[in-house]
This record gives sequence, C-alpha cells and structure tokens, in this order.
Amino acid sequence: MHLSRLALTDFRSYAAADVELAPGVSTFTGANGQGKTNLVEAAAYVATFGSHRVATDAPLIRHGAQRAILRAAMTSAERDSLVEIEINQGKANRVRLNRVPLPRPREALGTLRCVLFAPEDLAMVKGDPDQRRRYLDELLVAIRPRFAGVRADYDRVLRQRTALLKSAKAARFTGQGGGGGAAPSALEVWDDHLVTHGAELTAGRLELTAALRPLAAKAYAAVSGEDLTTGMSYRQSGREDEPAADRAALAEGLRESLARVRRAELERGVCLVGPHRDDLELRIGELPARGYASHGESWSLALALRLAAYDLLRSGGDDPVLMLDDVFAELDGGRRESLAGLVSGAEQVLVTAAVPADVPALLAGQRFEVSGGAVFRA
Repeated sequence: MHLSRLALTDFRSYAAADVELAPGVSTFTGANGQGKTNLVEAAAYVATFGSHRVATDAPLIRHGAQRAILRAAMTSAERDSLVEIEINQGKANRVRLNRVPLPRPREALGTLRCVLFAPEDLAMVKGDPDQRRRYLDELLVAIRPRFAGVRADYDRVLRQRTALLKSAKAARFTGQGGGGGAAPSALEVWDDHLVTHGAELTAGRLELTAALRPLAAKAYAAVSGEDLTTGMSYRQSGREDEPAADRAALAEGLRESLARVRRAELERGVCLVGPHRDDLELRIGELPARGYASHGESWSLALALRLAAYDLLRSGGDDPVLMLDDVFAELDGGRRESLAGLVSGAEQVLVTAAVPADVPALLAGQRFEVSGGAVFRA
C-alpha cells in the first residue's frame, strides 16, 4: 500500500497543499517551523483519526478557519481508496470513503495503515503508562479495526461509571448518601458493562503483546547493535503477573477486583481498576527501561517498538506506509545507518529532516522542499 496523493485545506500551517507521492522514499526538507511535520501528522491522522502531537482536534485547524479538510488517496494491489475527513470546530467530524459519507467515521479505520516514528516516541519508554496504552490500542485498531468500537464502548462506560462514583462521593459529603452512600444498584449495572468491554480490550492487548514481544527484541538488537535482551510484559492493575488472554477468566478477575476496591472507589470518586490503569512494562536486560535506560537505549527501544509494529502490520498483507519524522537528527551515525537499512525495503517511506545530510544515502528518492506552508518538488 502507498499514499498516492495527500491534499490539505486549512490544516495546521497549510491554507492549501496538494502533494502527489509515489512508492519508495520521499524526503521533505526545510527549516524548522515550515510545516514538514504537519504533512506526516495529516497522513497519520487519516490512519488513526488522532494526532501524535496533541490530544484534541482544535489545534489542527488553521488559525481563523472553521474547519480543516484532509484528502488521502491510497493505492494497493487490491484496490484504490480515497478517504476525506472534515475536522470541524465545535461539532462532529465528517468522513467520506470513496465519496460515500460514513455514519460512523471509525468505519474508515484500516483503509490506510501507517507506522510513524517521531521524537515524541521517546515518551513510550520514558513517559507515563498512558503513552504505552495508546501505542497498544492504536496498533490493535490498525490490525483489527473492530477494536475501535470496543475501545469506544469501554471509554463511554468508564466515563459514566466515574461520573456515578463522583456523585456518590459528593452525596456522602453532603449527608445525602444514607450513611453508606454507595448507590450499589446503579454501580452494579455499570460494573457489568465495564467487565464485558474491559475483558475484551484487555484480551486484545494481551494477544498483541505476545505477538510484539519477539519482534521488538529482534528489532532492538538490529537498531542498537547491543547484546542486551529486551522484554515486555502486560501489567494489569492490581496484579503482578501477566494473565492469559482468556476472556472469561479476565472478566471474572476484573469483577473480583471491582468488588475488592469498591469502598476505596466510593471514597475517592474514581475508577481504580480496569484497562485504563494497566501498563506495558518494558525492560532492557533485567531492569525496567523507564528510569534506568540511557538516552541511546531509550531511543533504540522506541524505534524497536515501531519496527515491531511495522513487521506485525506487514505480516497481514500490504506494507504499511512508514513515516520518519525528524528521527535521524536524534540518532548517532551507527543507529542512522542501521535504521535506514531496516526500512529501505518498505513499499513507501516518508522522511522529514531539517538538514538533508542527516538522511542516510540509502534512503535516496523523491525530494521535496517545504517552506512557508508550501511544498515544492526539489
């Protein structure tokens, strides 16, 4: 699969841009702040319906505009596809697939599959658990798009259950909770929903972790050139070992955990167990990567996670589009050449760099210059 065209209207710094792309390597160079990252961010948004740089859509709309429009044309061995996304200010976004409006935008997920390397990836190793959960969930949806619905259902239940816990806590403080202040019957309904959707999401993450484990270890060795082993384990909140991906057992365990923390949840007004509190533990050698890995080791591991995702996605058929956003500037010479060798055979690679010399010669291909919100073929 490759992107054949990417057109933007009022997206970030671009009033309008229209770039025709081909298989192989395309490099976008230009000074910092000219809009290189905005291009790969737009392409990744078509694949994931989210930005790797911001948590909400509002910053994606060009200042003074009411909406942004993304159009991405894809070509694969089986079909050509066109995804059009209208990002709206203060109302729901709209999506069309091959000119047909979709009642649920997530139905277009999986049309474009990509793997994006970016400086922000260091947070997957050094940052909080939510960064690693996001990595798993986005990859899970890319491989099995139905999990977009599972994740959306779980998030909805979590919001409702948290709101109920906060109300119960407030009632206790105002003396309206009848002493116990529990509202147990209402909570039990949401417990059932949380268990159902939470067990399904956890099982998907566990299956994905098992598939990623050997791929990430192999990629780390290739990028770093080190003999150190790497490991990853899925850590459920409230337990030390990694459970099996047995949905019935996971549901039972989650229900037991909810019962155990019920009093604490009512006292604090928050949901204390579930996939939203789980973590993907990463190790280099025998030590946790977070807090112990050097800067170079952390970069190598972050790259290994993305390379593992790429290998897993391509095993399902078409190559995903690889995007390397200002990554080479962060790497020493050895790691640059190793990474270039690992990705040079991909069907399509999009590279951004402020300094053209940072891009290894192995990744020669189409060259574009980006300046002042415009893209020119070099």
